[in-house]
Amino acid sequence: MNKAALQPSLSKKIQILVVEDEMAIARDIRECLENLGYAVPAIATSGTTAIEIATQLRPDLVLMDIRLKGEIDGTQAAGQIWENLQIPIVYASGHSDIPTLQRAKATAPFGYILKPIEERELFVAIETALQRFRIERELQAREKWLGAILRGIGDGVIVVDPQSRVKLLNPTAEELTGWAQAEATGKAIAQIMPLLHEQTRLPVENPATAALQAGTAVYLSDRILLIAKDGKEKPIGDSAAPLRDDSGAITGAVIVFRNLTERQLLTERNLAIERAEQLESQMAELERLNQLKDDFLSQISHEMRTPLTNIKMSIQMLEVVLGQQGLLTVETNPSADSITRYLRILRNQCQQELSLVNDLLDMQHLDAETYQLELTEIYLQDLIPRNLESFQDRIAQRQQSLQVAIAPDLPPLVSDWSSLFRTLSELVNNACKYTPPGGQITVTAQLSASDKIQLQVSNTGIEIPAAELRRVFDRFYRVPNTDRWQQGGTGLGLALIQKLVTYLGGSIRVESEAGQTCFIVELAVERK
Repeated sequence: MNKAALQPSLSKKIQILVVEDEMAIARDIRECLENLGYAVPAIATSGTTAIEIATQLRPDLVLMDIRLKGEIDGTQAAGQIWENLQIPIVYASGHSDIPTLQRAKATAPFGYILKPIEERELFVAIETALQRFRIERELQAREKWLGAILRGIGDGVIVVDPQSRVKLLNPTAEELTGWAQAEATGKAIAQIMPLLHEQTRLPVENPATAALQAGTAVYLSDRILLIAKDGKEKPIGDSAAPLRDDSGAITGAVIVFRNLTERQLLTERNLAIERAEQLESQMAELERLNQLKDDFLSQISHEMRTPLTNIKMSIQMLEVVLGQQGLLTVETNPSADSITRYLRILRNQCQQELSLVNDLLDMQHLDAETYQLELTEIYLQDLIPRNLESFQDRIAQRQQSLQVAIAPDLPPLVSDWSSLFRTLSELVNNACKYTPPGGQITVTAQLSASDKIQLQVSNTGIEIPAAELRRVFDRFYRVPNTDRWQQGGTGLGLALIQKLVTYLGGSIRVESEAGQTCFIVELAVERK
């Protein structure tokens, strides 16, 4: 299999920190990773150095040797990196004995691969670790969202396990019962929420216990009092419903209740029932929508990326086979130029479709507000020159000129490096596409009058009509008859950049006049 077939399916290179105290092995691993399409910004030879480099560079993943020379070994370094930086760890070790595996397992790594390392196994381990890390981050974000919903609900909400032991109280439930979440967790619901009938003064079975036994929603009758921790009695309206997993098994129950001190018990009871039903429906719908989203992202990643990747691999293999048979050489095959041209068309179209899939998935994450950011301190004095390096050859070949002006006193931004890098890349790539030979591309960075960092990318050669300006950021819109280099694209670039800049808390606009077009990005310096 051609090595180029094993390529990470992301729109930017994954940054991997290699931690290995044997430099010969480290160089081999670096070469292997770079062959697979990953970037290796640094190699650390000790656990202490690994922590320092990871803190500075914030790579996407750390490939960690377990047995390292020095004060701390690989597992200790991995534990600190994960605890402080939340960077996924994949162990690469020549040892598979039980003590070593147990030490590694204790740090909850995202993968484990044995030396000597095979490229395919390394690729699978890294891609699996990155996918698991992304899923965990999405789950954490979802849990925070659901937690915010529960905290904001005006009714008391208590969740219990199948044995009627308390698992969760929202702030309203804490206020009404007098019990804090920490001290109530694990205790029986009858202890945390004792109930009695207002007239008979007899204890009433908690509806959570009744719902677990009946397997259906249960509602309290009128004139029920909650005895709070301090002994105060509060009239409440109450309902409970069982919670079930995908197989239908009961995993617990949720209680929804509110204070009915106004004594409009009948009206309030009906309202509590309605609210409980709405909450149950909303929670079910929320889970359904989340599952649909996850299924969509998972299915489209597999169903669209995998075939395209296979097509790309097949094209590369076809080029190798035809080359070996001499069919790509004019001296041995008069049709070589045509074959080469068709292969190039296939390769470019395949890459364009892969880019489209990646852009669509990123747009989906941005729309769902699940796009992952890693905030760090960024100096545009460093980011801009590094970004422009990849465009120098293209600009020179097309006889375009590039001017860069960066204010030396620009303060740092607290933002996401990869997102800013991608934004600048898209804007410069757009400028290269529409600038004629002899035209000029200008990149500037300065403080605006409103004390925001203003990044501008402009180019000469075209002027977008005023009627078209408002459509520039529309999905799949292209300015007609202006792509003189026939460079093409997905049609999502500027739409994606606009969403990305907005997601970063900034703004982007476009101006076009006097034969020049300028994109202006503004970002707040004080962003946290």
